[in-house]
Amino acid sequence: MQVAEHDTALETAKELGAFLERRREQIAQRWADAALFRTVFTVSRDEAVEACKAVVDALADVARSGRLEDVDAPGFGPARDQLGRMAAARSRAGFTPVQIAAEVAGLREPVTALLLAEFQDAGDEARATACAQALAVLTATLRLVIMETTVSAGEELIARQRQQLLEVATPVIKLWDGVVAVPLIGTLDSARSQVVMESLLEAIIDQRAAYAILDITGVPTVDSLVAQHLMKTVAAARLMGAECIVSGIRPAIAQTIVHLGIDLGSIITRAGLADALAYALGQQGIVVSPRPVTAAGPR
Repeated sequence: MQVAEHDTALETAKELGAFLERRREQIAQRWADAALFRTVFTVSRDEAVEACKAVVDALADVARSGRLEDVDAPGFGPARDQLGRMAAARSRAGFTPVQIAAEVAGLREPVTALLLAEFQDAGDEARATACAQALAVLTATLRLVIMETTVSAGEELIARQRQQLLEVATPVIKLWDGVVAVPLIGTLDSARSQVVMESLLEAIIDQRAAYAILDITGVPTVDSLVAQHLMKTVAAARLMGAECIVSGIRPAIAQTIVHLGIDLGSIITRAGLADALAYALGQQGIVVSPRPVTAAGPR
């Protein structure tokens, strides 16, 4: 009994696939004016029609394979890029994945109307009902595919933005010929430490820097993990031929480092960024003299 039902369902799915292939042009013309497509293809309606045809082709391939409920069916592969573009465009317009899925569900109505009209003209109500049910299942799967694509695109966007924020938050500044500095502000976690190290090493190469300053004045706390990241960065800079100086160790942080038993003895430290710069310049034979202070007297 189950084998017979499976065979019947497969036959219905194949019949649906054949219908979608026959009515490809008509379906595409009806879909082309839907917001889901017109939001992406704003210049030319013909482009929207071609995009619609690509989606119809994907649905027809899935239907012919009989995998109506499988979001990983090979037929969806060629259309995923197209679906991703549409989902991304609707997301940028402020639509949620649920709202986008509702728009996808709206694509079923014009197709159902064409399907019922064709089979009813042939006088086969049972086939019309079976194919309409199969179409409902296939459309529901398409909704899942687009929601999956929307969520994936959103995660990729968040990851890119996070990386960009990390890079913006860790600028490398050229203070003098052969001297670069990284003023750190905020928490220094593993991900940000990696960006700091990569940015600093690239700057050492680009600027041919002999001295690199890590200023941690803006780092609120230093624990054993942060200290480990700093020491790794210093070691990496030395391997690139640059001496690394850590500045901005505040009294509270100094006490924490001592309390944790962290050994920074091999690292050159200075109280502030200016002191670190003066040290780096002095090592290059450049004497930095403080500006004389003159008292303004009555004229």
